[in-house]
Amino acid sequence: MATSSNKTSRRSGRREKLLQRAAPVAVNPCPPGQLGGQFRPLSEAECRAIYDTALRLLDDLGMGEVPPVLRDQLVAHGARIKAERIQIPAVLVEAAIGAAPSEFVLNGRDSARSITVGGERVHFGTGGAAVQTLDLDTGDYRPSTLRDLYDFTRLQDGLENVSWFTRCCVATDMPDEFLLDVNTVFALLKGTTKPVATSFTVAENIAPIIEMIEIADGAGSFKLNPWIKAHISPVISPMRYGEDAVEVVLECIRHGIPMSCITAAQSGATAPATLAGFLAQSLAETLASLVMVHVFASGYPMVFSNWPLVIDLRTGSFCGGGGEISVMNAASAQLSNWLGLVSGVASSMTDAKSLDAQYGMEKGISAMAAGLAGGNLIYESAGMTASLLGASFEAFLLDNDMLAHIYRSLRGVEVNNETLGYDAIVEAVTGDGHFLGGAQTMAAMERDYFYPELADRDAPITWSEQGRKDAWSRANERARAGLKKPDPGYLDKAGEAAIRARFDIRLNT
Repeated sequence: MATSSNKTSRRSGRREKLLQRAAPVAVNPCPPGQLGGQFRPLSEAECRAIYDTALRLLDDLGMGEVPPVLRDQLVAHGARIKAERIQIPAVLVEAAIGAAPSEFVLNGRDSARSITVGGERVHFGTGGAAVQTLDLDTGDYRPSTLRDLYDFTRLQDGLENVSWFTRCCVATDMPDEFLLDVNTVFALLKGTTKPVATSFTVAENIAPIIEMIEIADGAGSFKLNPWIKAHISPVISPMRYGEDAVEVVLECIRHGIPMSCITAAQSGATAPATLAGFLAQSLAETLASLVMVHVFASGYPMVFSNWPLVIDLRTGSFCGGGGEISVMNAASAQLSNWLGLVSGVASSMTDAKSLDAQYGMEKGISAMAAGLAGGNLIYESAGMTASLLGASFEAFLLDNDMLAHIYRSLRGVEVNNETLGYDAIVEAVTGDGHFLGGAQTMAAMERDYFYPELADRDAPITWSEQGRKDAWSRANERARAGLKKPDPGYLDKAGEAAIRARFDIRLNT
């Protein structure tokens, strides 16, 4: 018979094991940069057919509305003028592909937060230009403000599964385009040291913004560490260039700003309704952006951002969630990687207005598909709601957990003598009859499992006793706590004062 002291010892040992299992995991078992490529919606022959059709479109149909500065460069590199269009031969397209980097570094303002993109690495980040924010207090949508942008910036700064931050909302309280562009970058400068991205409304706004950055970081600092990436859409579907955007591209090259050149055609509206036809046209258009960059600055760092978008053909409304947009973005990632280019696609563009079952379904399907397909940079993947019209603080936190689960799925199953665990199985079967507290179990807990911060895994009775909170409620509480934290101090007082003396900064903190 067991003695009282033995019973006490066993209970004490069990308590210690439970406490050990409940302790925070020291090392993230599924960090960003996991390898994708397991999901290939297209066969090799289908990739080739889509690519050949894209080449034919560029060579025969060509591009319209080509600005003179670009037209002259294209012709100098072998393109042909036919009426009002410029035909781009396959040899020029393939020269651009061959010169493009297969990987490069996206710098953080803090170099320790820089990421290498390309190959099969998968990184989830943000995007969007939401004009509305889901209010933490009312649960209703209202116009997005500069303060919202700053709050989103500093909230995501602590989310390790968001690899970079693209400004996710538009500060609708800015009175003009210059103040919008300058104050947007100021909010990024003040709120995070991750790699960031923004859009420049016109080319003339870029030089003053670089000046503002170098007031904070020192003259010439940006060329040494270009930590802002530009989001530009130089091609307007179907098959024509946009003059203002081409000028922004040229100005970004002059200042050493890496770019995502984004194609965002919509099925049945600005691109074919058939998925294959859509992929052929959108690939041609993104290749036209790559050729544009190539003739201005061969080998310049450009993310090949081919984002297929879908409309509901019954209503004409954009729809960000569903199987079609998920498989097309996955196919786009596959095509870009097949060409050896740094790929950018989109996911998590849910049409849901609240954080409900539709939200979870649409985000999970599209983000998993893009990750498994090997998208190097997957945009829109945190915080966005309402078909990209809205952004939510709660969504950032819930999506951060979702992305960890996807990274864990991408990591897969490691099979070796240690993980097969023959000896551990024998020991459990012939010993205590379970694996709880075993050495292999404790090692696997640290190494193999992700423990979400916001998902509820309690028994129903515990959930009920603790107020029956849903995911939205838990995320709301966490977001409020995060936003109560002080400014992170990334911009020193002297630098901020100098910037405010030179520019009309509207952010009050």
